[in-house]
This record gives sequence, C-alpha cells and structure tokens, in this order.
Amino acid sequence: MDSSYNSSSTKPLYRGTQIVWYILGLLEALLAFRFVLKLLGANSAAGFTSFIYASTKLFVAPFLNVFRISQVAGSIFEWTTLLAMLVYWLVALGIIRLFFMSKTVSTPEAAAKLNNENK
Repeated sequence: MDSSYNSSSTKPLYRGTQIVWYILGLLEALLAFRFVLKLLGANSAAGFTSFIYASTKLFVAPFLNVFRISQVAGSIFEWTTLLAMLVYWLVALGIIRLFFMSKTVSTPEAAAKLNNENK
C-alpha cells in the first residue's frame, strides 16, 4: 500500500473534499432549479419558486449583468445562472486543488512528481 495514504493529513483532506463537493452539489442543484423554473416560466408567487429565487439570488447577483436575458413568452433563458454554475464549479475545483497541495508527501514521491512535471 502507498505510504501517502497512511499520512495523518489523509483523513482531514478526505473530509475537506467531501464538504466542498457537498456544498457545491447543493448550490448547483439550487441553481439548476432556478434555471429550469425561469426557463419554464414558473409562477414566482408560488412558495417553492419564491424560495428557490430568494435562496439563489445572492449567488447569481455577481453575474446578473454579464449577459442579456433571453425572454420568450414568459420563459427566461438565464445565461447568468449557467455562468454562476460554471464559476462555482471552477472555484470548488480550485479549493480541492489547494487541499491536495497541503497533503504530506514523501521525498521520493515529490521527486517523482517533479520529474513527471519536467517532461
């Protein structure tokens, strides 16, 4: 068995990545609901629709003026929600990469990885 899996940092690293993926999954699901509800022209006065719009407003706010909103007969194709989903996914990947940078590695393992990067 690889000695890097027996490191004292392995379990916290695993938990940290699980937490990041869970939060991302929850956020992406809420944003997907928002996208579909807008696309289908859902009644914004309905409880569920109102909840989804209110809970995702903070997360789409930085992207609201990036693209024009495409609207046809009450249906809204909200490009900004798709952009937000992409950006948050990339941020989560970046956080996971940072976690892995803190992983303890042995000297031979570090040397092998450096040799692979220099090829």
